[in-house]
Amino acid sequence: MARVFNFNAGPAALPLPALERAQRELLELGSSGMSVLEHSHRGKEYEAVHDEAMALVRRLLSVPDDYHVMLLQGGASQQFAMVPMNLLPAGKSADYVLTGGWSEKALEEAKLVGTARVAATTAVDGRYTRIPTQAELDLDPAAAYVHITSNNTLFGTQWFDFPNTGDVPLVADMSSDFMWRKFDVSKFGLVYAGAQKNIGPSGIVVVLARKSLVDGGRKDIPKIFRYKTHADNKSLYNTPPTFSVYLVRNVLAWLEEQGGLDAVEKQNREKGRVLYGALDELSSFYKCPVDVGSRSLMNVVFRLPTEALEEKLIAEAKKAGMVGLKGHRAVGGIRVSTYNAVSLQAVTALAQLLRDFARANA
Repeated sequence: MARVFNFNAGPAALPLPALERAQRELLELGSSGMSVLEHSHRGKEYEAVHDEAMALVRRLLSVPDDYHVMLLQGGASQQFAMVPMNLLPAGKSADYVLTGGWSEKALEEAKLVGTARVAATTAVDGRYTRIPTQAELDLDPAAAYVHITSNNTLFGTQWFDFPNTGDVPLVADMSSDFMWRKFDVSKFGLVYAGAQKNIGPSGIVVVLARKSLVDGGRKDIPKIFRYKTHADNKSLYNTPPTFSVYLVRNVLAWLEEQGGLDAVEKQNREKGRVLYGALDELSSFYKCPVDVGSRSLMNVVFRLPTEALEEKLIAEAKKAGMVGLKGHRAVGGIRVSTYNAVSLQAVTALAQLLRDFARANA
C-alpha cells in the first residue's frame, strides 16, 4: 500500500506507528480475547488504556497537580457552549479575542449563555491576517474569563506569545495546535482541544482545567455538561468514545517515543522553515497573506495568481501523492496543514513541487 502525503486540516494525518499498533491490536487487546472496541469502559483492560492516555497528557505537558485532565465527547464545538455554561455566572461578562472563524463561533455560543464582549479583533473586511498585540487587548479586569483561539485553521495565524490577562482566567481553544510544543499550563484557567487535528481521531476533546475553577463552576446546569461531573468521575461518568481514547493513547505514546514535545517542536519549526522558505523564495507567484510574526506552523495558507492555477496545483499535487491542499470553502486558496504526524519528508516534497510548479506556470 502506498500512503499519500496527507495535508488535510482535520480529521488529519495520524502517525503510521500509532495506526499499525491499532491494526495489530484491533482483534485482541493484550491477551483479553477481544477487541478494544468490544471492551466495557468499566473493565480493567480498557481502564488501563484510559489511565495511560491521561497520564501521557500529564507527562508530555508537565500538567500541574492542581489541574484536572479530562477526556470528553462533543469536540471543541461543544466546548464553545460548555465553557460559558460552567464559567460564566449571572451578572458577569466574558471577554473574547477574535482571530478567526472558530473564535467567532465560540463568542456566538457564549452570548446564548450570558454576557460576552469582544476584547479585541484583527478582522479586516472579514479576514484575519495577524494576532493582536497585548496593547490592543481591551480587557475587563472583572471578566469571568478571557477566551482565545491559539491557532486559526482557516486564516493561518497562530499565537506564539500568549496574552497576559492578570488575575482573570485565560481560556484557550487549542484544537489545531495542541501539543505542537510545550506550554506553561499554569498560565491558563482552562484549555480544550479537539483531538482530530494534532493528537488523534475525531470524537474526543482533551480538557485541562484548574481544579479551583472547576470546583467554582455553575451548579445550575445539567450534570452531563458540568466539568466537575467528569472530573470527579475520571472522565468515566458516561460511556466515553473508547476507541478514540485508545487511538489518542497510541498517538501520545508515539510523541513520547519521538523524544517528547521539545523534539516535536524542533521538527515542526523545521517544517515551517522549509515551507515558508519556498513561499518567500517565490513570493512573486505565491502570496501568503499572513503577517510574518503571526504565521501559523500548523496551517500554512497562500494564494496563486488565479483560481485556475490553484486548481491545477491541487490536481498536480494529487497525482504526486499529496492530498488535502484545498483551502477552506470560506476563504479559498491553498491550505497546507503540517501537524505533528506530517513528516519533514512530506513538507520537503511539497516545497519542491511548489518550486517546480511556479517555474512551469509563472
